[in-house]
Amino acid sequence: MAPFLRITLNAYELGNLSALKDPPKCAIKVKESVSTERGKTLLQRKPTMYPSWKTSFDTHITEGRVIEMVLLQSTEEPLAKATLGVSALKDRCKKSRSGSQDQFWVDLLPSGRVQVTVQYLLEEGDPPEKAKSVKYFPENGIVTLNRRRGAIKQPKIHDMKGHQFIATFFGTPTFCSVCKDFVWGLNKQGYKCKQCNAAIHKRCLEMVIARCTGTATNSRDTMFQKERFKIDMPHRFKYYNYKSPTFCDHCGSLLWGLYRQGLKCDECSMNVHSQCQSKVANLCGVNQKLMAEALSQISMKVKRPDEPSGPDVGIYQDREDITKPSEDNSVSPAPAKVPALQSDLHLTLDHLQFLKVLGKGSFGKVMLAELKGKGQYFAVKVLKKDVVLMDDDVECTMVEKRVLSLAWENPFLTHLYSTFQSKEHLFFVMEYLNGGDLMFHIQDKGRFEVARATFYAAEIIVGLQFLHANGVIYRDLKLDNVMLDKDGHIKIADFGMCKENITGVAKASTFCGTPDYIAPEILLGQKYSFSVDWW
Repeated sequence: MAPFLRITLNAYELGNLSALKDPPKCAIKVKESVSTERGKTLLQRKPTMYPSWKTSFDTHITEGRVIEMVLLQSTEEPLAKATLGVSALKDRCKKSRSGSQDQFWVDLLPSGRVQVTVQYLLEEGDPPEKAKSVKYFPENGIVTLNRRRGAIKQPKIHDMKGHQFIATFFGTPTFCSVCKDFVWGLNKQGYKCKQCNAAIHKRCLEMVIARCTGTATNSRDTMFQKERFKIDMPHRFKYYNYKSPTFCDHCGSLLWGLYRQGLKCDECSMNVHSQCQSKVANLCGVNQKLMAEALSQISMKVKRPDEPSGPDVGIYQDREDITKPSEDNSVSPAPAKVPALQSDLHLTLDHLQFLKVLGKGSFGKVMLAELKGKGQYFAVKVLKKDVVLMDDDVECTMVEKRVLSLAWENPFLTHLYSTFQSKEHLFFVMEYLNGGDLMFHIQDKGRFEVARATFYAAEIIVGLQFLHANGVIYRDLKLDNVMLDKDGHIKIADFGMCKENITGVAKASTFCGTPDYIAPEILLGQKYSFSVDWW
């Protein structure tokens, strides 16, 4: 992550120089300071660059390196020049208001000047912590994003009896508040309620019968059990001195201290922290696990034997409905330019030869792969199963698979060819888009011309409208996720943040997206619909 400077040539003024028929060119010569017998001298080791106006070039920061800027009427007719020290430019950026970027005029000799914008960046393209994530063009007031940001998403919340359980890593030994057994595991071993801190096994989620309580005296759980089961048994807690390690029967963690570590019920011997006392329901002597099993048996007996089972609406049925075209050709076939796989070919790792890594993320990698013996190239998204399970993202992965399958009906969405899995990974075989993403192009050009931006926006709108027509909110539209194919057309990629089944008055409420791109409705915690994709 070595630092470097990105210098943009914004504008020029000729000053007292004679007027020119055509705009002048700017030559950039990067020279190094070398020691010789006669002392130090400047040596140019790299060829001269001729960047266009409104474009940028990069240079690493080394001791003694200078940049010679020459204004040219032609390649052989210099008009004026100036020499800048790279270290001095770095110091100027750090002393600026933003801490990483400065814009100023460079005076040329004998006359004229050039306006430049200098940015202090790291090797990966991310500015330091104090740097802002925007690139300024004060001459026209345009502000554009110029660095990559990863998407964020709230952990999945499992609502059960008013509890808001979230998969949690327990750093200390913890016991389940339902079955009282130890919570085993290496990663996120179990669930913990955001409100009352109750800890449970993942397998015990369906066995929870106690509603989440604010205070136990008049809690919804106490009233529910009192009306239905005539159970209203408050605990009789008293402070207790434990002589051996003891764990809280509510939050599952250890009762710390030398004396009076917690409270113990005189009737059922339940042990809790003092801060957990107000969150315990009035279920003294009730075994939640046995009661949940009894209730499940009762519900099975009450169900009529001749009651027909509901239709299968599982993900596999949805997958078949999406991917298999009907006989009347209601789904348009794939374009001829896209390489097609044999319909009866079940891909495995043995069919692919991985060539290089196209991108990395917390989820895994995207790799360029060649189909052996066919000369066809694909982008393969490789997901780590343990990461998917640890982050509770199984449903998000299945949503991405279904949306990718649906994308065959629209030319501006990335297409999925096949999916398979190994013991440790999931594989999504998608079309290879070699045109780069819009973040790369915006960093290269600084800004797009109106015609180019309009062209991209029109194709993005068509892709989003197709998703919305099928009840899908995209929720992560950003420059990084908009790819270009070999013909320069738009392809929207990465559907991991999508939300399905948004029809009628249905709305989503999950906080997710990428900083700098998140819509106001999401930031305010409001329920939202397709409008967030137009922000």
